[in-house]
Amino acid sequence: MQILAVHPDQYFECSNLLTQMYILRAAVFRERLSWDVKITEAGEQDEYDDLEPTYLLAVTDDERVVGCARLLPAIGPTMLERTFPQLLASGSLTASASVVESSRFCVDTSLPARRGKEGSQLHLATLTMFAGIIEWSMANGYDEIVTATDLRFERILNRAGWPMKRLGDPVAIGNTVAVAGTLPADRESFERVCPQSYRSIAGEGHNYEIRSAS
Repeated sequence: MQILAVHPDQYFECSNLLTQMYILRAAVFRERLSWDVKITEAGEQDEYDDLEPTYLLAVTDDERVVGCARLLPAIGPTMLERTFPQLLASGSLTASASVVESSRFCVDTSLPARRGKEGSQLHLATLTMFAGIIEWSMANGYDEIVTATDLRFERILNRAGWPMKRLGDPVAIGNTVAVAGTLPADRESFERVCPQSYRSIAGEGHNYEIRSAS
């Protein structure tokens, strides 16, 4: 398994991987979590996919997408400020150019339960995605990640040793309780979450160049 960073100018050449990503998002957010998201034959997509984000994908050796996240500069527009401002104590997000928003994070939970680290109960794909997000953020000049998630995922972050700093109180949205927060993108956090088998997105022989999201 490795992390691939897909920049807008790579959407066409990576179209098969992105198609898998949209289908995975539909399976996780609508079918498993029962979120109120728009589903089409192409999977789950929203207006933030039109803003040319960078996608991080966890891909197996047989080119199966088993995890994904969407990254956009937090200076805007962002899902957190536009769609979920009620999660922000101030009602708005004040972000600098060193902050990136991560959204639509998910992993394929139908995978065999390979653990990411000795003694950890977290799935390899989850920790691989965490490490990839941190590594990509640092490589592209970001030192902080902002996100909206739910209490269940906040607990997963805590268990991984990557605790989130809340930006407001939890709020019931649909059938879940959501919360917004920030996460550090630094070497210490990367080393805490990184599984032993992690293959760097900047590694030798990588086919997808890391590019700036700004």
